Amino acid sequence: MRKALFIGGTGTISSAITASLAAGNEWELTLLNRGNRNAALPGNVHLLKADISDEAAVGELLEGTQWDCVCDFIGFVPAQVERDWRLFRERTKQYMYISSASAYQKPPQSEIITEQTPLVNPYWEYSRNKIACEAFLMEKYRGEGFPVTVIRPSHTYDERKVPVSVHGDMGSWQVLRRMLDGKPVLVHGDGTTRWTLTHNTDFAKGFIGLMGLPEAIGEAYHITSDESLTWNEIYGCIAEALGVEPKLCHVSSDFLDAVGPYDYRGNLLGDKAQTVRFDNSKLRRAVPGFEATVPFREGVRRAVDYILAHPECQVPDPAFDAWCDRVVVAVEGAKASLANK
Repeated sequence: MRKALFIGGTGTISSAITASLAAGNEWELTLLNRGNRNAALPGNVHLLKADISDEAAVGELLEGTQWDCVCDFIGFVPAQVERDWRLFRERTKQYMYISSASAYQKPPQSEIITEQTPLVNPYWEYSRNKIACEAFLMEKYRGEGFPVTVIRPSHTYDERKVPVSVHGDMGSWQVLRRMLDGKPVLVHGDGTTRWTLTHNTDFAKGFIGLMGLPEAIGEAYHITSDESLTWNEIYGCIAEALGVEPKLCHVSSDFLDAVGPYDYRGNLLGDKAQTVRFDNSKLRRAVPGFEATVPFREGVRRAVDYILAHPECQVPDPAFDAWCDRVVVAVEGAKASLANK
């Protein structure tokens, strides 16, 4: 049985991979994390409790270990992947790095995105850091054969959160609460740009197919659904799952960036304001038969049902709620003012 080590392993993306590997018999899985969310893990998943940022302590913990695959789900800046390179350059046959599809060119020259689309995002520091991480790892691959595989997820979700485009610091619950209360919710632009949402169980299929694959070394792949929905359709699916009629207040992304206390420059202008469609043909060549099978209408219903049944997921955000009210009043007031002239 091959051995895999995940740094993290309990987040939105990684939890589905962890569950799928634990249910199979091809990989022996170990998670290295601080132990904050390990209570619900399958019993056959091994644990190494440590803070990956303590490089010396982790190095001692890993002494004498060898892995067929190591994946870092929580590497965001170059210093973190440089640390991983030092820790694992002689300890693994494959190192999988979770980058981001937001690293692709913004605004895009084409709405069809392949792995050859340039990596450049002047709007979002998060994306630029991911690009820099990729550059470091690929340099180590080309210069010394470090066995890296880069993975670029786009908007991936699970049952614990509903994907929306405009939300506050506390996540998406307040948007759902507004819908349940019959209040308008903010949608960037006119809602007709298209977006791709991928359920984490579908992402897991593609990811696991690339684990231990020799031809994936030195390559980059995005893993997404083929379904493409407008934001109006996305919010319509959310409202349907909640059993309410959607009330949408459309506001330009530039306006939201200018007046909001939230990071809409990166989140919208550097990502969700663009229409993109992902070409997964490279992934399918590497993982024949890959198919995303959870349509958003089904996936969001699962998420809504879970959140409504788990009060701990219903985190209120009164500051965001009040800000939404002010934006709606301002937009509607501007319409009325101009219509009366």
